[in-house]
Amino acid sequence: MPGLRARLLVAAAAAASLAPLSPAAQAQASPAPRLAGWQELSPALQAMQRDDSQNPAWLWLADAQAAWAQPAGPAQQSCATCHGPHPQASMAGVAARYPAWPAGSPAPLNLAGRINQCRQQHQQASPLPPDHPELLGLTLLIATASRGQPVAPAPGPQMDGLRQQGAQLWGQRLGQLNLACTHCHDQLAGRQLAGARIPQGRATGYPAYRLEWQALGSLQRRLRACVTGVRAQPWPPGAQEWLALEAWMAQRDAGMGVEAPGVRP
Repeated sequence: MPGLRARLLVAAAAAASLAPLSPAAQAQASPAPRLAGWQELSPALQAMQRDDSQNPAWLWLADAQAAWAQPAGPAQQSCATCHGPHPQASMAGVAARYPAWPAGSPAPLNLAGRINQCRQQHQQASPLPPDHPELLGLTLLIATASRGQPVAPAPGPQMDGLRQQGAQLWGQRLGQLNLACTHCHDQLAGRQLAGARIPQGRATGYPAYRLEWQALGSLQRRLRACVTGVRAQPWPPGAQEWLALEAWMAQRDAGMGVEAPGVRP
């Protein structure tokens, strides 16, 4: 496949010429000005994201609204039982704070993890698998309640440690291509790779509808695709490495507006 071979050659050449960066150096190398994910899209995709009637991600929201009100598990409790029937009001600002370490939780969680924790604790229901349509829909429903609000990473020393781990992973070379996240999304952001623009790697639009997937997907699904794209073995589902990367990306995006549901190529 000539196209794939060309991409590998370009990526390998980039990897050979770029040195790894420490977390402090990554912060200095971050692109300026920062661009939101939608700003790096083509005009057609920008229009698709702006218009809720054209954004395919909104097809998941009708089911999510029904799931919000549907009792689940032996407890026969619904999301609405605790949070009320209008998540756009009760959940405003919540997505902008995740990943976080909720009070009483034994570990930090992203928003999907927090939803599953509620299912187990309050509904006595089984957790939903990663990227399950219902879990994606509920995550999106809550995320849309924070649209336009600034990303506000959760404070605290425990989260600081997780972000530090994520920063180290962001700068760690991986796979046969010997590339780190920072090489593409900090040092080479805005340039072209195989005819496509290299984005800054903002997480503000997730869950997002990707044309490549023809479906709604989570940030962790996108991260897995990046890891396999550099020919590395991805970490197991649920591994802390994924959450650490999410926490670091939220720190990179701090102050930028939540734009979920995003549309991505």
